[in-house]
Amino acid sequence: MKALLRWIALVLLAGIALQLYFAGRIALMAVIDPQSTAFQRSEALRLVVEKGTLKWRQQWVPYTELSNHLKRAVIASEDATFVEHEGVDLEALEKAWEKNTQAEQRAEKAAGKRASKAAPAGAKAATRPVKIVGGSTITQQLAKNLFLSGERTLMRKGQELLLTLLLEALLNKQRILEIYLNNVEWGEGVFGAEAAARHYYRKPASQLSAYEAARLAVMLPRPKYFETRPGSGYLASRAATIAARMGGIELP
Repeated sequence: MKALLRWIALVLLAGIALQLYFAGRIALMAVIDPQSTAFQRSEALRLVVEKGTLKWRQQWVPYTELSNHLKRAVIASEDATFVEHEGVDLEALEKAWEKNTQAEQRAEKAAGKRASKAAPAGAKAATRPVKIVGGSTITQQLAKNLFLSGERTLMRKGQELLLTLLLEALLNKQRILEIYLNNVEWGEGVFGAEAAARHYYRKPASQLSAYEAARLAVMLPRPKYFETRPGSGYLASRAATIAARMGGIELP
């Protein structure tokens, strides 16, 4: 029993030490720009292993030199209540859960209909993958990108929540958005608003128009996909919708 209690105590101490380490790292970010994120390092390794080369575009730009159009577009597209919530938007999570549940039910019905049609005995109907809708805030996305792996486990989600609360407690909204916009992925080896603006529009991030900013914002959930489909009808229509919403977005 003593050995078990000692082991539990060590695990708890290790967990507390890890959280203190994260808290220290985040506190430093109030005055020091992070050089890289866990996601970026993972992507760099993947590119080197798969392609034998590392084409990387990234340049830090201060908050004041980032287009207000882009700030509003990203908030409108990714996290409309960014300036109001304290890291987690419970309403957005609830809506995402409902949409995902409905999507799964529709997929099951469609698979059942296909299976009921004439088919060779023993054949299984192909099931299309369900598109999962996320409800993560900008702060949650930043927490995940800065420190965590891409695995989806209950423990990792719990750590993401703790990191989100630390980010909100130790950094102001402006700094959170600044770090996010300078590190988020906008294509293969393209990270941050400045690199994205120059890659797609051959101009600095400070000069993006409202529609250009909206198109970049719409790319964020699937940047590599949209990078290879610049003529996507969805991208154009969704960007128009985001551009129309930007006027009502409050900036931190």
